[in-house]
This record gives sequence, C-alpha cells and structure tokens, in this order.
Amino acid sequence: MDLRLQGKTVLITGASQGIGRETALVLAEEGCNLILVSRDGQRLNDLAGTIRSRHGVSVGVVAADLSSAAGVERVSSSVGDIDVLVNNAGAIPPGTIQDIEDRQWKDAWDLKVFGYIGLVRSLYANLKARQGVIVNIIGAGGETFRPDYIAGATGNAALMAFTRALGKSAALDRMRIVGINPGPVSTPRNEMLLRARATAELGDENRWMELNAALPCGRSATPAEIASAVAFLASPRSGYTNGTILTIDGAPAS
Repeated sequence: MDLRLQGKTVLITGASQGIGRETALVLAEEGCNLILVSRDGQRLNDLAGTIRSRHGVSVGVVAADLSSAAGVERVSSSVGDIDVLVNNAGAIPPGTIQDIEDRQWKDAWDLKVFGYIGLVRSLYANLKARQGVIVNIIGAGGETFRPDYIAGATGNAALMAFTRALGKSAALDRMRIVGINPGPVSTPRNEMLLRARATAELGDENRWMELNAALPCGRSATPAEIASAVAFLASPRSGYTNGTILTIDGAPAS
C-alpha cells in the first residue's frame, strides 16, 4: 500500500533510539525527509548517515533537550516547513507515590508532558500552514493506572486529554492530531521498567524476562510494529482519523 508520504517532511523527537529510531527508518523507507531530534547528537548523526545511505532522503539533525524552553525554541527556530510532528521524547521513571520525589516528577514531566505541549505550541503555525499532522507517542500507562507507575500514568493521561481536546480545534484548521498508546515494547527503556518490576515483585531484577510470559503472545511489541502505526496514522490514508488514541498492547487479559 502506498501511504502517499513520499516527499513529506517529518520531525521526530526522541529519535536516537527505540520507537523514535524505528519510526525514522520506517518513514524514510516511505520516502519522507526527516528532522531527527534528541539530546544525543552522536547517535542522531550515526542514524542520519545510515538513513541517507539506505534511502537517499534528506535528513537533518538537531541535538536539543526538550525539557527546557530553550531546547524547544532551538528546535522550532532550526526547522523549515514540516508536514508531520512525531512527539516521542520522554522517559518517566517507575515508582509509587512515596518513591517518586518532587524533583523526579518535575524533570520527567518537563520532557514528556510539557515538552510535548511546548513543541506543539511552538510548531502549530508551521504545521497549520501545511495542513499537517501531529502524532503523540504516549503510553498505555495512561489507561491502566498502575500505582507503581504513578508519575507515568498521570502524565500519560494528561497527554491523552491534550490530544483529544486539541483534535477538536485542529480539525477547524484542517489539521489532525492523534495519539498512540503502546503497551510494553522491546526497547532498553522497557527493560529498565521490567527490571524495576522484577525487583519489586520477584525480588531479583535479573528475572525481568519472566514478566513477558504473561503478555499476549508471550512477548512485548516490537518498535517496528509501533513505527508502522505511526506511518499509517500520519498518512493521507488515515485522513479522517483525528483526536483519537490508538492503543497497541496486544489486548492483555487483565
């Protein structure tokens, strides 16, 4: 299926690894020009080189910390016209209400919650001019409300509400905004979360892989499965999808 994304310019945050990296590879295969953003400039440059050699598309790199207003401004002032924004940067730590200190809440939300909102606000006029699309990679923690992931559950739920609310006004501007709530995905971050759970539930972080046994198909999703959904939702093939959150978690039993 031709997604009709050829020649579109896509900005991807958190692009140096995991879902962001895979999204860049999938969209490059579709013929998109890319702007890759993360704090790790070296990884971005390595990925950009790989993509250029494989697909011959234009790839720009912006190393920036999106947890700060200065970082958001650096990105927005560095890019030209864009057609799609993929918000993906962020890593909220696990823990209960007693575990997560005030500083951790603020640092995590500055990147994952306010970073998303700030970049959307900063790039909105740019996207509006091209009737663009915003894809927010959020997380199923905003639906399951685990008390041992309370900062993430609360932050993700806020981003879900942001996505749905903005969708109502974005449609008036001939734009779209959608969200994806991945469940467990086989990334280094997921391993970190599973190690924390294994410590709490099994008393040994090294038993983290045992926790996958309870997942649908006995595994986590792959980054490519999430990236493929990003590509479809961002494409004209999904042109009437707006203000919607797509959950990709394999439908666990509980």
